[in-house]
Amino acid sequence: MSFDKAPLVRPFAGMRPAPGRADEIAAPPYDVVSTDEARAAAEGKPLCFFHVSRAEIDLPPGTDPYADEVYETAASNLKSFENAGALVRDAAPCFYVYRITADGKSQTGVAVSASVDAYNENRIKKHELTRPSKEDDRVRQIDAVDAITGPVLTVHRADAGLAALLRDASSGEPDAVAANVGGARHELWVVSDPDAVAGIGETVNAIDALYIADGHHRSAAGARVAEVRRKANPDHDGTEPYNGFLAVSFPDDELTILDYNRVVKDLNGMDAAAFLAALSGSYRVEPVSEPVRPQKMGSFGMYLDGNWSLISPLASGKIDDPVERLDVELLSRSILSPLLGIQDQRTDTRIDFVGGSRGPEEIARRVESGEMAIGFTLYPTSLADLMSVADAGMIMPPKSTWFDPKLADGMISLPLD
Repeated sequence: MSFDKAPLVRPFAGMRPAPGRADEIAAPPYDVVSTDEARAAAEGKPLCFFHVSRAEIDLPPGTDPYADEVYETAASNLKSFENAGALVRDAAPCFYVYRITADGKSQTGVAVSASVDAYNENRIKKHELTRPSKEDDRVRQIDAVDAITGPVLTVHRADAGLAALLRDASSGEPDAVAANVGGARHELWVVSDPDAVAGIGETVNAIDALYIADGHHRSAAGARVAEVRRKANPDHDGTEPYNGFLAVSFPDDELTILDYNRVVKDLNGMDAAAFLAALSGSYRVEPVSEPVRPQKMGSFGMYLDGNWSLISPLASGKIDDPVERLDVELLSRSILSPLLGIQDQRTDTRIDFVGGSRGPEEIARRVESGEMAIGFTLYPTSLADLMSVADAGMIMPPKSTWFDPKLADGMISLPLD
């Protein structure tokens, strides 16, 4: 198959757990746990991938997670995993079928080397801004270990032909199984047959676009690494491993987005009564006895002063703008900004975010502890809205989507050497 543009994806010679070793290795993504949580999870597990993704756990407590020795330790640990035979490399470029099963539901995707050129051309589409400090961290991690170990979760519009190819490729026993990572079962099948590799590649590359669902910092870091290495390589020809970043793409009819909720440290100089009075000018406030998970767009749960309420705008109307119609944007422009003084959710330290998998109980806990003053629960953003924003070349507010279950680190990596 020929392309007028760079292909969206390519196969790659991956690094993955040796047979029977995935349970010892696979770990949740580095950015969903704290250092203390990673250290506790890796206790007594010398092959746990947190020794690579959160290598500060192998250094004295209090070590700066961005210190040079953290990245050096990560590189040493990854090499030791491979030297011990716990991780193996495929000899030729492959695709990998990746299946996650949780709560009786499965989603089946394909692990690929996602083209940096397609990313730069916005055919691998973004919907979030990134923070330079987080990008810098991932760039240093990639350079240190000489591999991309954190997969980006992308989504594509469901394609029956691709689904059939992935079913065929995963009809036998998986090559790696991690039975319980973050409450989910993770399975990996290596697709090495040249005809199967060609068929999957042609089918994926016939898709118009991939959408980054989870992993904007990882994809941005991969693109930055590629730019530097291209300039440093006088023999660069576009086939080098650094020309792609690691991604696993799932069809849009199998992914689940959960709510991504907010907690704020103070009421911007008001007490609870004054805040409620200000809120009542634009919202109907209905006290309820149970934690609130909104059942439709346009309303929010609120936890304040020990009580839950369902709050709904007094006035509403049809909004065509794909960002303005999002609940996360409605909350921002009608409450967070004018009443609570949160002007930039990316940088304001008074606001924090609680993924839907933790439940409204986590919001209540943080408010009750005195750490936060108020919390809001939201109805989940839809995949259709995510794609509409990305197609329009627009940016969602920070922390608009929480995908669950998440990919595991250590199931598949993209070596760059």
